[in-house]
Formats: sequence, C-alpha cells, structure tokens
Amino acid sequence: MSSRWSNHAATACALLVFTGVGHAQLAPVNADSPEDTMRTFLDAMDTYEQQRREGSPLAIMSLRDAVRTLDTSRLTPVTHRQESEEAAIFLKETLDRVWERDFDALPGVNDIAESPPARWGIPETEITLTFVDEGEQEGSYLFSSGTVSRAREFFERVNHLPYLSPDHQGAGYREPWLIRQLPDWAADEFLTLRTWQWMGIFGAILLGLVMRLIVQGVARLVARMMNRAKFRISAEALQPTISPVALLVATSIWYGALQSLRLQGLALTFLMTVIQVLFFISVTWIFYSIASVFASYLMSFAKRSDTGLDEQLANLISRTVKIVVVLMGVLLAAQNLGVQVFSVLAGLGIGGLAVALAAQDSLANFFGSIMIMLDRPFKVGHWVKVGDLEGTVEEIGFRSTRIRTFYNSVIVVPNTKVATTAVDNMGLRQFRRVRTTIGLTYDTPPEKLEAFLEGIKNIILANPATRKDFFHVVFNDFGPSSLDILVYFFLRVPDWSRELVERQNVLLEIVHLAQTLDVRFAFPTQSLHVESMPGQPHPGHPPVGHEMLAGSAKAYGPGGDRSRPEGSGLFVPPYKDPAAK
Repeated sequence: MSSRWSNHAATACALLVFTGVGHAQLAPVNADSPEDTMRTFLDAMDTYEQQRREGSPLAIMSLRDAVRTLDTSRLTPVTHRQESEEAAIFLKETLDRVWERDFDALPGVNDIAESPPARWGIPETEITLTFVDEGEQEGSYLFSSGTVSRAREFFERVNHLPYLSPDHQGAGYREPWLIRQLPDWAADEFLTLRTWQWMGIFGAILLGLVMRLIVQGVARLVARMMNRAKFRISAEALQPTISPVALLVATSIWYGALQSLRLQGLALTFLMTVIQVLFFISVTWIFYSIASVFASYLMSFAKRSDTGLDEQLANLISRTVKIVVVLMGVLLAAQNLGVQVFSVLAGLGIGGLAVALAAQDSLANFFGSIMIMLDRPFKVGHWVKVGDLEGTVEEIGFRSTRIRTFYNSVIVVPNTKVATTAVDNMGLRQFRRVRTTIGLTYDTPPEKLEAFLEGIKNIILANPATRKDFFHVVFNDFGPSSLDILVYFFLRVPDWSRELVERQNVLLEIVHLAQTLDVRFAFPTQSLHVESMPGQPHPGHPPVGHEMLAGSAKAYGPGGDRSRPEGSGLFVPPYKDPAAK
C-alpha cells in the first residue's frame, strides 16, 4: 500500500512539473476506487481547514473539491449547495473522530480491477461509498446519498468524542456561542425542529417585518423631505421603489437568520424556497417600479416633444420593458430554484418550427404594431377608415388596434391588417369638403339665377370657417326637374361636430338668400302635356320665317346684341373675385 501511495505522489509531482501549478488546480477529482475517493476527500478537507485558518479565499474551492466526492443527487436544488457543503464538514468531523485513516484497508484500483464492489463501507460505521454506473460521474466511487443526508446525524452522535490524531482536527466546526448558552429545554424537539429553532424562525420573521416597516417609514420621510426641498422629480422616482426595497431588506434578514438556525431536510428546503422566491419577487418588483418611472417620464417627454416619439410608441416601449423585466425575473427565479430553464429553452429547438408556425401571426401583429408606431398613420382619437371599417381609434396594442364605430361598437383589428391595408385618416384632414347640388325651378329668370349664384359665393366668403382660396359656385346642369347649381367648398374645422354646425350655417344662409331673391327650390316633378283630345285636330306650331330664326340665332353670337358670354354681370366667379384670393 505504501508503494501505491508513492506512485500517487510521484504522479502528482510529475503533473505539477509538466503542467504547472495552475493546471494542477484544474486536475479532475480522483474517485476511481474507495481508497482514491477517501484520500481525495480527506486531502481536500485538510487543505480546506488549513486555508480557512489562514483566511485564504481558496478555502471554498477546496471544500467544493471535497463535495465532488459526495453523491448529492437526492439533495433539493434550492438548498443543494448549502447542504452539500455542510455534509462535507460534518463528515470530516465524524471521520476524524471514528477512523484511524487506515488506507491499507481500503480497496484500491488494482483491488477492484476484476470485480468492482457496488458498495463499500467503513467498518463498524454506516458511512458507505457506492459505485456510480451512470451520469457524469460514471465509474466513480462516491459517499452514498444516505451518508450525505445523515452526515449531521453522524456528527451529533460522535460530537462528544475526541479527535483520534492531533494532526487531523476536523473541519473547524464549532457550535455558535449563542446556541451553546441555551438551556436544556430549548433543545427539545417539536414537529421535527428543536424549540430554539422555532423561536429563531418566529424571531427572524418578526425582525424582518419590523425592519420592513422601518425602511418604509424612513423612505417615505425622505421622499416628503425631498418634496419640500423642491426635488419633486427625485421624490416621485423614489416612491414606487419603497415597498420592494423594504421587502428586499426583510428577505436579507431572513436569509441571514436561516444560515444560523442549522435547519435541515424539509424545513430548510421549504424556508429556503420561500426566501428565494421573495428575493426574486422583490428584485423584480424593484426593476418593474424603475421601469414604471421610466415609462412615466417617457410619456411626459412624448407629450411635449416635437420629435417622432409619440405617446403610442412610448406606451409600447414601456410595456415591452415591463414584460422583459417580469419574464427575466421569472426565468432567473426558476433557474435558481433548480429548474434547468436554459436547458429547457435549448431543448425547444426540436419543436421550434411548430412553435414558430404557431406564433407567426402573433409575431406579425407585434411587428405590425411597431410599424404603426414608427409610421404613425394615426393615433388614439383619430377618425379612420381601414378597408370597409370606419370609426375612432381607442387603443393601439401589441396584437391589435381597437376602433370604436359610430354605432358605438368596438372592432378589434389585427395590426397585420392595419399595416398592410390602406388607411384613410379622416382625423388628419386640414380641410373638410362640402359638395352639394341646389335645384331651382325652371321658371327662374336668368338674372335671378345669376344673382343667386353671386349671393352663395358671398355667403361662403363671409363665413370665417370656410376656405377662401378654393371653392366653386356654378350653374352646373339642366336636371330632369330643376336648374342644378353645384356648390363646392371646404371648411377649416377641428372635428366632425364643428363641421356639421358650420355646414348648417352656410346652408341656412342659402335658404335666407333664396327667400330674399324670391327664387324657388325645385321638387322632383313631371309635367304631362296633352297635345290633342280624341276627335280634335292636332294643333300645329305657327309658321316662323327663315330670316327671323337666323337673326335670332345670330344675335347670341360674337358681337350680337343679345350675346352675354360672361353673364349679365351680377355674378363674379370666385377665381376673378379679389375677396376670394
């Protein structure tokens, strides 16, 4: 056995010479046999104890090397690190009290070459090592999961015994001073925990809640003082983070207390899970509150800014930031609680195509909403026409846009359709067109017709809401039952309600003008002419001379005494009227 140990030492020296000290630090843990596992564990723990006394930061690395010789597969992920390190310390304390370090009695690599035992135990103890036949540590001998879970129990059974060697004095574990001062009744068990542990749990809860209230009170006092000192913006930014910061302080107190209560098993797992969940809730809450403050500043900036950043884009950015904060908080919490989140996400590559196909509409709608925010074809409150839909925009979301119709119903339009369909934004009109036809009776004299046209033109010029540089008032057509006058002008008004009122004002003025000029509006009528009665001769037209007809036609030609190509002068077209410029 001594020659075997010499071979191990020679191998280690050669490794240091040829690969350097830095590489030796990365050498794999040797657990090829019960002997190798025991040597590795005890060497690592001896180094840990020495480095701990010297205050070296490398002590924790040596402790973790020892932990790698333990089967920790049954430990809860939430408390895995804490319980495994405690198990290594308690196991070292136990071994230094009950085992003489007789490595010759342990099976080595040569001893197990032909038939490796599935389990090997230290004589007269329940400390066992088992052969691992699967997983990352396949082919190694590790301290069994049962030994790991009962390490504290083993230590408590032999804690009264002295160390067997002055050179190996455990792992430096000592009961906290406060626990050593507790009376005997505090060590009694109640519902799997000792009385002093129950007292510690309730005391820690009370202390955390009191500190939470104190932090909240101090923070609110500081916020009020900042308000009085004219630091209103800073006070408003501080206000939403008060509650989550207070919860974080309380959680830190509970975590620190849990480290001193020496809990194990289900109680440790439950309380550690609760504390970790509260920790991630408080941290996520803090960042969510900061995102809310950022969103409020972004919205206020968007309202007073003339840049392309409008309220809808600011709202979309703030929602995205909040969702990312919550999602990251949930993922990190799940990862810390033992759920292999990133492995699960990586495994989704198998079904990635199906997920992408299922989510393509949602992604298309999301990018459609981004295009709406960037292009800004409309905003909340605008009257729009999207295809055959018409109404007022109420909300622009991630997936859809809500439009309130003039029937007071709400239509939810996917943003993909909005982004790919022609949008007629009636709310962005600078002018609102009015086009109507007025019919006068056929017995209206030409002079009155022309005066009526001039009066309508003046009505439009006199109205302060009409556009003065572009409108038309013309005798447009001979209708079936009327002389048709086209009235075409624009109103400069902010909304539909004002448009209706100003349109009414113009039309009322036209009615007054018709009464003043004594012209009559035509009704849709038909005239029945009876040329002859039964038994009566057909009346004919009186004969008219050829020269008379020719003279009448010539009188309306160039230079004729009846020719008035520009009217009688009562009506001046808008494009010739100086008042219409």
